[in-house]
Amino acid sequence: MAGPCSARLQGDVGAFTAALRTLVNNPQFSDVMFVVGQEQQKVFAHRCVLACRCQAFRGMLSQAPVGSQDSSSSVPSQGPFILGNVQPEVFLAVIEFLYTNSVTLNSHIALEVLTSSVEYGLQDLCKLCVKFIKDTLSVEQVCEALQAAVTYGQVDLQQHCLAFIEGCTAAVVRTQGFRELSDVVLARVLRSDRLAVDELDLVQAVREWAHVSSAVLERPVPEVAALPVKELRLPLLAPSELVTLESYNQQDLLIPVESIAAAWRAHALRKGSGVPSRLCRPRRGTRPRDHHRHLEPHAK
Repeated sequence: MAGPCSARLQGDVGAFTAALRTLVNNPQFSDVMFVVGQEQQKVFAHRCVLACRCQAFRGMLSQAPVGSQDSSSSVPSQGPFILGNVQPEVFLAVIEFLYTNSVTLNSHIALEVLTSSVEYGLQDLCKLCVKFIKDTLSVEQVCEALQAAVTYGQVDLQQHCLAFIEGCTAAVVRTQGFRELSDVVLARVLRSDRLAVDELDLVQAVREWAHVSSAVLERPVPEVAALPVKELRLPLLAPSELVTLESYNQQDLLIPVESIAAAWRAHALRKGSGVPSRLCRPRRGTRPRDHHRHLEPHAK
């Protein structure tokens, strides 16, 4: 006689997801509440869903009530939990994902949802955010996306953002996001040979970035700009441009004197001797200048 057979059969996934979606921020049957953002918006949830879907929420919801004398109490805290540093729309996107395994994103919240996904250890949500950001990347947002990608170790998103910047550099360097890059991330951008902008324009963009960073960080311009300035390719500039650069430099000391001297030396010796080879390589957007032909053997 044959033994019993078994199989796992699956019903309509869409109907199941739709049913769970009705529970998102639904006070009916909820047993935990969050007070979110400066607006102090109330968000209702069901602790069993949050706990089984997210380790971070499991730990939060397992904490003993405030004032409890027994830190090992099995009675979970009823909240409300105060989350003042997150936008309600962002938190609701996270909750939606936990209930339905899908998320509704827009360009205003995608980066913040990415941040929350990393903080809560939600790798699948993180992947969805990265895909959305890559698919909707814009000139105005690419620098902010790159900064977030570096901060959270999203290598694929970093490469995508850098390629986007290389394609429209002249427009990107005029954005507010460019001026808000960290020195480490800006230096990484400046190492690229494929930036579609002339070096003189790039120097000016870095100068503007440095003045903004100096004001925000309350530190001298030469100090905040020390790392990115090392990536500027001054030997590519013509003598007349170096003269103008020196004039501006007297006012803010953006560029070390020895870096400008090395560029002058490259002109005098008609070669890039003494200058790192990467600083003599024209970028994709570099305007040709007569003296570049003397630097080419060195670049090779």
